[in-house]
Amino acid sequence: LSVQPRGGRKGVPSLSPFRMEPSYAWCIRQNVWEGVGDEEKSFCDDAGHHHCGRRHRPDRRMAAKARQPGKHGDLRSVLRARCGRRAWPAPRGHREIMGLVLGSLAAAIATREFKPRGGSAPIVRFVLGMIAAMGALVFLGCPWRAILRLAGGDGNAILGLAGLATGIWFGTLYSLGRSNSQSVVSGALFPVIVVCLLLLYLIFPQIPDQPQSGPLFYSVKGPGSQHAPFIASLGLAFIIGIFAQRSRFCTMGAFRDLFLFRYTHLFLGVAAMFATGMGPIKVLAGLKFGFEGQPVAHSDFLWNYLGMVTAGLAFALAGGCPGRQLFMAGEGDSDAGIFALGMLVGAAMAHNLGTASSGTGIGVYGMQATIIGFVVCLIIGFVHSKKA
Repeated sequence: LSVQPRGGRKGVPSLSPFRMEPSYAWCIRQNVWEGVGDEEKSFCDDAGHHHCGRRHRPDRRMAAKARQPGKHGDLRSVLRARCGRRAWPAPRGHREIMGLVLGSLAAAIATREFKPRGGSAPIVRFVLGMIAAMGALVFLGCPWRAILRLAGGDGNAILGLAGLATGIWFGTLYSLGRSNSQSVVSGALFPVIVVCLLLLYLIFPQIPDQPQSGPLFYSVKGPGSQHAPFIASLGLAFIIGIFAQRSRFCTMGAFRDLFLFRYTHLFLGVAAMFATGMGPIKVLAGLKFGFEGQPVAHSDFLWNYLGMVTAGLAFALAGGCPGRQLFMAGEGDSDAGIFALGMLVGAAMAHNLGTASSGTGIGVYGMQATIIGFVVCLIIGFVHSKKA
């Protein structure tokens, strides 16, 4: 919801689901991102100035006027208020994601495996990407992070991996169908987007201790501000993308092959990731086994499990975990690229709508988002199943 400076006591804006101007947004600041105090609810404007205050009833007359053309009630304003407002600084430039896609692209071109394809329920895959991101943010991690959390001694990751396996098992009962061959332009579009984002990052690099550089926002506090140097993160991700494309590495595929074919080959990659993560953690930080006090994690067992059940079901329906979707997008799979874009939008919505968890517990609407997402995935799977 956006807000308008009308009604209520002086200086305190009131909520309205239709009036989208001036540009205020509702945000929830949490200590995991801001590094201050307990959870604090406040109003914030685009400059990052917070105006704390209580909620007020929407102005019904203004809402009725907003429904009329030209009254800031159009889809543009709704999308901007829902997804485009920055609830907190965005974590770094995600150079690793860019490196994974570009590494997969290079490997696919070198081995003549770049095959543009797509067209298998693209809008459905976009929605699945949104649901997968929102479910994973209830648990606070994708399948890769669940493995690395377990390698660091986080017992909550056991619940997350169990939920992931359960969701994947449900997903093996359904299929969205095969993709078809498409033009080179269609297959190259997502890698081109990644290259453009990389160029944007190079043109507007992070300024030390500054949250903004040109149109880009950066984290200056919290986990998002901690990252490897640019060359190291991009270069290592590029190398990983090459090997992952050649090996067809996929955490979702490891569970799927075990359930369907009793095939354990892909689990070697999962075991390698666990071992590779456990070694440096033990040497550099020391293992800390337990459920409480783990970094960027909460100990709500039920929703750690159910969040990954929803995410795992979405991954299985889409045909790959987040990493595998990026690798396939680098190979020319436009369906995988659409799923990745859906995850991006889903992550933005999770943070702006209060469904993402934090170290203090699950988000305000995390339960509802998890259940709704699971039901939507079941409906999608049933409609697209061969039996239906």
